[in-house]
Amino acid sequence: MNKDTINVYGMTCNHCVKAVTLALQKVAGVDSVSVSLDQESATLIYNENIVSLSRLKNEIIEEGFSTEPETLEQHTPQLGTPPDTKPELEYKDTESSSTGVVVSGNQTELTKTSFFVTGMSCANCAQTIEKQLNKHNGVHRARVNFSIEKAYITFDPALVDETTLLKQVQLAGYDTFTPENGSETIRDDQQAIRRFTFAAGCSIPLVFIMYGQPFDHTINNYLMFALATLVQAYPAQTFYQGAYYSLKNLATNMDVLVALGISAAYFYSVFALFFIDPKAHTFFDSAALITTFILLGKLLENRAKGKTNQALKKLLAQQADKARILKDDQEIEIALSDVNVGDCIVVRAGEKIPVDGIISNGTTRVDESMISGEPLPVEKTIGDQVTGATLNQGGKITFTAERVGEDTLLAQIVTLVEEAQTDKAEIQKLADRIANYFVPIVVIIAVITFLVWHYNLALPIPQDSSRFLFSFQLLITVLVVACPCALGLATPTAIMVGSGVGLEQGILFKKASILERISKLDVLLFDKTGTITEGHPEVEEILAFNDLSERELLRITASLEQHSNHPLAQAITREAKKQTTALVEISNINEHSGFGTSAQYQGQPLKVGKWKFVSDDDPENSNTFKSVQESIKPGQSIVYVSLDKIIIGALFLNDPIKKDSEIAIKQLQKMNLKTGLISGDNRITADYVAQRLGIDEVDAEVLPEDKIKKVKQWQSKGLMVAMVGDGINDAPALAQADIGIAIGSGADVAKETGDVILINDSLLDVNKAIALGKKTLQTIKLNFFWALIYNVLMIPVAAGILYPSYNIVLHPEWACIAMWISSLTVVGNSLLLKHRGAAAMARQPSE
Repeated sequence: MNKDTINVYGMTCNHCVKAVTLALQKVAGVDSVSVSLDQESATLIYNENIVSLSRLKNEIIEEGFSTEPETLEQHTPQLGTPPDTKPELEYKDTESSSTGVVVSGNQTELTKTSFFVTGMSCANCAQTIEKQLNKHNGVHRARVNFSIEKAYITFDPALVDETTLLKQVQLAGYDTFTPENGSETIRDDQQAIRRFTFAAGCSIPLVFIMYGQPFDHTINNYLMFALATLVQAYPAQTFYQGAYYSLKNLATNMDVLVALGISAAYFYSVFALFFIDPKAHTFFDSAALITTFILLGKLLENRAKGKTNQALKKLLAQQADKARILKDDQEIEIALSDVNVGDCIVVRAGEKIPVDGIISNGTTRVDESMISGEPLPVEKTIGDQVTGATLNQGGKITFTAERVGEDTLLAQIVTLVEEAQTDKAEIQKLADRIANYFVPIVVIIAVITFLVWHYNLALPIPQDSSRFLFSFQLLITVLVVACPCALGLATPTAIMVGSGVGLEQGILFKKASILERISKLDVLLFDKTGTITEGHPEVEEILAFNDLSERELLRITASLEQHSNHPLAQAITREAKKQTTALVEISNINEHSGFGTSAQYQGQPLKVGKWKFVSDDDPENSNTFKSVQESIKPGQSIVYVSLDKIIIGALFLNDPIKKDSEIAIKQLQKMNLKTGLISGDNRITADYVAQRLGIDEVDAEVLPEDKIKKVKQWQSKGLMVAMVGDGINDAPALAQADIGIAIGSGADVAKETGDVILINDSLLDVNKAIALGKKTLQTIKLNFFWALIYNVLMIPVAAGILYPSYNIVLHPEWACIAMWISSLTVVGNSLLLKHRGAAAMARQPSE
C-alpha cells in the first residue's frame, strides 16, 4: 500500500471536502481518504498495483478542482499574449509581512502578508473573517489566529492588493492595522479600558439603587433606566456591533449571545417601566452588570492571552536597532534597516550582533542562548559564523554581513513560529465545528427554558417573583452563561505557549498539528551521517594499488571530490589540504546522487564512490574488493577509486558517533518507540553503528530516492513514522514521513523540509520535542475538558435545574462572572504549560 498527499486547490467549504472525498473513495484500490480544507490537500492510502497517482489526480480534476496552484489565465490574459499562450502563476513562499509583486519573466509569484485584527470576540469571528477573505478572487489561503488577533494571507498580487484585503476584513465589521503600527494595539487596549471604566462607573450606583432602594420605587426605576441607558449607549455598543456584523455575514458568535441577553433584559425593562407599571420589577441592573462583567472578563482574558506569546516577544526584543559599519576606515552608526549584504560591521564587547555574517577579524565568545537554548558562550574566531541578536561577550570583532532583514535567522524563526501558531491542529478543527452550532443551540435552549418554566405550572418559582419574570430571568442567564470563547482558546493558547517553550530550546514546530501528532509516534527512523554521527568524517587510512603511492591517490581523489558537497568528499579535500597536496586537472565532472562522482583524468574515465558504481562489476576487481573488506575497521566508511575501470585504491574514513546519540536512542526506546537506521553507507559500518547504539532495525546502502520506500514500508504497517535527518539532503524522506525532523539546521531554517526543525545538532532535542508535544497535547485535552464540562454543567444550572430541589438559582450577573472565569481558566492552564513543558524537557537526559 502507498501513502501519498495530493494538493487540492479550489475548495471553499465542507461540501467541497465531501465531494473530493466521495470521488476518491469510489476509485478501486483506494483504502482510505483524508481531505483537509485547511491544508488544501488529500492524503490517501492506496494500492499502486490497482490505481496510479495520476488517475487519482484526474478524479480530483474531474470534480472541478485543481491539483496545481491557480494560473493567471484562469482570470485574465496577459496583454499581447496569443489566446492559446498561458501565463504561469508560480507560488513562492515569500516571508514578507507586506505585499509586493515579484515578477520573473512571465511568472508572477504569490505573496504573503499579515496584519492585526481587532474586535473579535470568539473563535467564530476568526472563522467569519477567514471565509470573507478566502472567497475573494486572488486569495490563495487566509488564516486568522484568534488568540493573537492576527491574519495571515497568501494572495496573487496581480488580482488583489493588501488595501482590498484590509477593506474585506473591515466590511466584515472588524478593525485592522499592520504590524508596523504598534500604537494601534495600545489604542485598542485603552479604548477597552475606557469602556469598562464607563460601564463600571454607571453600574456601581445602579446596584446601590437596586439593593439600597434610597428613593421611591418609581424614582429608583427611572434612575436605573438612565444609568442602564448610558451603558447601552456606549460600552454595550461593541456587542451590538459585533452581533450585527456576525449576523450580516450569516454567522453567529459570542457577541450574538451577549447582545441577546443584555437587549432582552434592557428592552423588557423599558417596556415594563413605560407601558406596564413604573413600579414594575425590572432588569436594568442585569443589563448593566452583564456588560460590565463581560468587559472586565475580556480585559483580563486579553492580558492573559498576551502572556501566552511571551517567548516570541522576548525573542523579538533581543534584536539590535542599530549597527556600526566600517566605511573608509571610519566607524559609522546606522539604523539596522540600512545594513546591506557585504557591509563590514564592527561589534564591541557587550554589544548585540546586529545581523548574520562571517567574522573577518578578531576572536570572541558569543552568547547564543536566545537561539540555541545553550547557556554557555561559544568561542568564535575568523571564518566562524555569527548570528544576529546574539550577544558578544568577548573582544571586539569585525564581520561581513551575509544575511540581513528578513533573511536573518531571527526573522526566519519568527516567521516559522508565527505560521505554526496560525495553523490549526486537528482537535481545533473539531472545536470550530462545535462552535458553528454552539450559539444557535444555546439560543434554542434559552427559549425552551423560558417556555418550560412559564407554561409548566407544576414547577415552583420564588415567592417574590412572577412566573413570567422568573422564566425571563432564566432565559437571560442561559444566554450569557454559555461560553464559546473557552472552546476557541483551548488549542491556540496551548500551541502558542508550547511553541514558545520549544523556541527557547532551539526547537521549531512548523505546524500546530505537529505538536499534537508528535506525541502519537510509533517509529523513529534516523539517517546516519550528521544525525547520529558528528557529520565531520576524517580520513584514517589510504590504501593504494597498482604501484600508486598513497599521496598520489589522495591527489587524484581530492581533485575530483573538491567539486562535491558530500561530507565524505569534503573530508578527503580537507585531508589533501592538510598534507599540502597539489591537485591535478580534472574534466567532465558529473555527480551521481547516492553513488559517487565521475570525471575524465588524462583522457581516462575516473570514478570515486561506492563499490558497485566504481567497479562496473568487473570480475578483475573482485580480489581487490576482498582485500579492502579485510582491512576495514568497525565504523569506517569506504570510498573506492577507479581509473579506466580498474580499482586503484580506497580511502577509509571515520565519522565519530555523537556523544549523546546512545543516551537519546535508549530514552526513545523507554518511551516504547521503535528505532531504525536508514543509511547509504556500507552494511558493515551501518550494522556497527546500530549495534553500538541498540537501534532495532537497519537498512544499509540505501539510495536517497529509496529512503522514501523504506519510510513507506513502515507506514504500510499502520504505524506513525518520524524521519530524523538533514533537512536538505534527506528532504524526500522527511517529506514522506508523517513527521519530518530536520536536525542541526543552523542558520538555514527556512530551507528545511522538516515539520520540526532542531537548530542544534543534538539528538537529545528529538526526545525533548516529543516530551513537549505530549505535554502540549495533555494541556489541549485538559482545556477542552474544562471548556466542555463548563458548558455542559453551567447551562443546565442557568436553566434552573437546581431550583426545584435545592432552591439554587443563578442570576445573570453571576453567570457572566462564571463565563469569563471559564475563559481565564483555559488561558491560565495553557500558561502553566510553560513550566510543565520546560520541566518535561528538563527530565530528558543530558550528555
